[in-house]
Amino acid sequence: MTCSQTNDNDNKYQICEEIGRGHFGTVTRVYAPATGDFLACKTIDKSSLTDALDRACIDTEPKLMALLSYHPNIVQIHDLVDTDSTLSIYMELVDPSVSIYDRLVSSGTFSESQTASFAKQILQGLSHCHRYGVVNRDIKPENILLDLRNDAVKICDFGSGVWLGEGETTEGVVGTPYYVAPEVLMGCSYGEKVDLWSAGVVLYTMLAGAPPFYGETAEEIFEAVLRGNLRFPPSVFRGVSSMAKDFLR
Repeated sequence: MTCSQTNDNDNKYQICEEIGRGHFGTVTRVYAPATGDFLACKTIDKSSLTDALDRACIDTEPKLMALLSYHPNIVQIHDLVDTDSTLSIYMELVDPSVSIYDRLVSSGTFSESQTASFAKQILQGLSHCHRYGVVNRDIKPENILLDLRNDAVKICDFGSGVWLGEGETTEGVVGTPYYVAPEVLMGCSYGEKVDLWSAGVVLYTMLAGAPPFYGETAEEIFEAVLRGNLRFPPSVFRGVSSMAKDFLR
C-alpha cells in the first residue's frame, strides 16, 4: 500500500486510500508513523457547509467523541486538525469491518442469536453515551459498524449528536426517516430515549430485513412512524421467539 504525506498536520499522518465518501467530505485510511497505527480520517470540506446547523454539527461531533472515550462499542477519536478550509477528525480504524446496513444488503437478515449479541453491545454503547449526557439522534444501520475480527459493534458518526445536562431535553427534527422517534416528528421536547427507539427499529430491521414503518416517501414514512402500528408478519418472524418480539415491543 502506497501512502502520501498530508499537508495540514506537520507530517504526522500519511494518506493511504479513500475508504468512504459522505455529503460533506471523505473518509480516508491514514498511517501514523510515530505510532505505527492506521487510522480513519474524516475530512470535512467547510465550503460545503451551507447553514449554521451544519457548521454547529461539525464543531460538536469531535467534542462528543472525545467526551465518550474510551468505550469498546464506540469508535474512538485520536486527533483533530482544524484549518480554514477543512476539519479532519482522526479516528479508530475498524478494519476489516462492515456496517449493519451493508451486511443486510449483502447477506440478508441476521439470526436471532446474532441480533441478541449485537443488541447487547449497541445498548451498552448507548448506555455509555447517555451516562455522559450524549444523545446520538441518528442511530441507524449505516452508523453501526461490525468489527469482522471479533464481532464487536462500534457506534460511529455523532454528527447529529447533542449534549444534554441531567434532566435536560432538546428539540428539532433530526435523524433518518425510518428510524426517527415519534416525539421528534411531533415537535416535542425529547431526551436520550429517542436513541432507544431508533435502536429498536434497527434490531427489528436486522431480524426482518426491512424496517417496521414503511412508506414510499419521507412523508409516508413519518405517518407510519406516528401511527406506530408494529406488526410481526408470520412469514418473516416465524423463526423468531416470542421473547424477542416482546423485547421489540
